[in-house]
Amino acid sequence: MIYKKEYEVNPRTMALVAGYDSQGQIITEIVEYDQRFYLSDYPGKIVDNSCRYFASSLEGRISGTKQVAGFTHKPPIVISQTMGMYFFPIISPKRKECTWIAHKYIRSYEGEMDHSTTITFTNGGSINVPVSVGMISNQVQRTAQFRFTLEDRLKNSIPPNDVVAENYA
Repeated sequence: MIYKKEYEVNPRTMALVAGYDSQGQIITEIVEYDQRFYLSDYPGKIVDNSCRYFASSLEGRISGTKQVAGFTHKPPIVISQTMGMYFFPIISPKRKECTWIAHKYIRSYEGEMDHSTTITFTNGGSINVPVSVGMISNQVQRTAQFRFTLEDRLKNSIPPNDVVAENYA
């Protein structure tokens, strides 16, 4: 297992998967498009640090999601809208064992006999998460709705170039 000391979520990040080390401490398997490695922090801390890198916090992003989409339970968040980094939690983000999934890399998902769900990513890789396929489906849909609402809001709040140019003439 390859461990890194620090990590910022980036456009190649597909998932931050909660797990446990041999001492029972929560660790994170970082699943990127072309590699996997581990960090000794829990996923929510990595998400919070990454939000802070982009001048916010996990709490601020959750509050923003509530304002934009009205979602209060297991809210999807945007870490960086410019880079298209939208993530959703599989359980309450207040829990340290919460796994976070990048919306844009999901190709498909399928329920398993043990009520877990296998998520297949656009690169062909996959992870299995301990929640139902219905819950994953709901989170994927909510994230898509949040993303559309936020991007539509941004698109419709930018004045045409000639209006911007007049203000600086």
